[in-house]
Amino acid sequence: MQKPELLAPAGDLEKLKSAIVYGADAVYLGGKQFSLRAGASNFGPEELSAGVDFAHRHGAKVFTAVNIFAHNQDVEGLPEYFKQLQHAGVDGVIASDPGVISILRKAAPELPIHLSTQANTTNYLSAAFWQQQGVKRIVLARELSLPEISEIAEKVNVELEVFIHGAMCMAYSGRCLLSNYMTGRDANRGDCAQPCRWKYNLVEQKRPDQYFPVEEEDRGTYFMSSRDLSLIEHIPELIKAGVKSLKIEGRMKSVHYVTTVVKSYRQAIDSYFDDPKNYTFDPKWLDEISKVSHRDYTTGFILGQPGGEAQSDKSSQYRRDYRFVGVVRDYDHSTGMALVEQRNNFAVGDKVEVLQPQGENFTVIIKEIYNEKDQAQPNAPHPQQRIKLPMPLVEEWSMLRLVVKK
Repeated sequence: MQKPELLAPAGDLEKLKSAIVYGADAVYLGGKQFSLRAGASNFGPEELSAGVDFAHRHGAKVFTAVNIFAHNQDVEGLPEYFKQLQHAGVDGVIASDPGVISILRKAAPELPIHLSTQANTTNYLSAAFWQQQGVKRIVLARELSLPEISEIAEKVNVELEVFIHGAMCMAYSGRCLLSNYMTGRDANRGDCAQPCRWKYNLVEQKRPDQYFPVEEEDRGTYFMSSRDLSLIEHIPELIKAGVKSLKIEGRMKSVHYVTTVVKSYRQAIDSYFDDPKNYTFDPKWLDEISKVSHRDYTTGFILGQPGGEAQSDKSSQYRRDYRFVGVVRDYDHSTGMALVEQRNNFAVGDKVEVLQPQGENFTVIIKEIYNEKDQAQPNAPHPQQRIKLPMPLVEEWSMLRLVVKK
């Protein structure tokens, strides 16, 4: 068996670098236009070149999403944009629209084509059709079971990519007009307002000022909000089904989310390939990915139709048991001081857990905090401030997080 690619989201350059440092084989990102995540920072030409250079120097790949449902006004700038991507050295383009793909084939024929999940590929005949159009990889619809994925892999000679972790959409593979209808923000052009996550009440036509709760729980009712996907317990089954790329959702998520999830899946994949016959799932991996902000987890459709209870997220509330507070940028061996870029408030006396790219996690009590002028301060209240913390030897890119709730 060939070890599958672990593919991570990169909403900006920092997340790209972090994902690769923590074990991603490849990242996917969007430019400033033509991408379905308009809310992410995304990449201009200079950032894209820097990201591709960093990835290639670390043996990783970069795929660029050009997966909007293009309207006529979008078409004009695509040929030049694809040429820019080819010049930057990206390793593939993710697209779903046939017109966009036809432009890509003409403007930048050397760029491999990855078919986006927005194309809703759910059967082997569709997969075969797209293979004939020159598609190298298909990101399958999220609504498929393991047997369906396995059958497609058996009948079509094309790489298959499957989402294994992250937010789920209430619409079929993300095709949704709800945001556009309610807010004017088009989900199919990268600007979803996520109205499926909102709280709703019942209103009777002749009583427009009276709102009647239809309660699932005391917080209210969330008719359409889905749980988050997590398939970390099913890595062997996905590999045996013929999946070549395991994809993590989250270009708009934090760098702490990216690093935590990537490291856990990296460990699970590597552990399986170390000894497939004696592989056992380690519960610490699930515990670790539960430390990032997330909704209740579901296995989605991978084990069959999930049913309402398995899919519906009744509260639509994120679980936030830990707060991400800083990133280690350097370590001074002579003083035992870590240079930390602060992200959220913490103070002397706080107990902080440290997530390292390679080493084991450890906890430390913050006994002292110094600014870059070596002046002591009682806390770290200013985001992006660089501070110095005495602590045991720690790896660069390590994440510091504070327990909020246990």
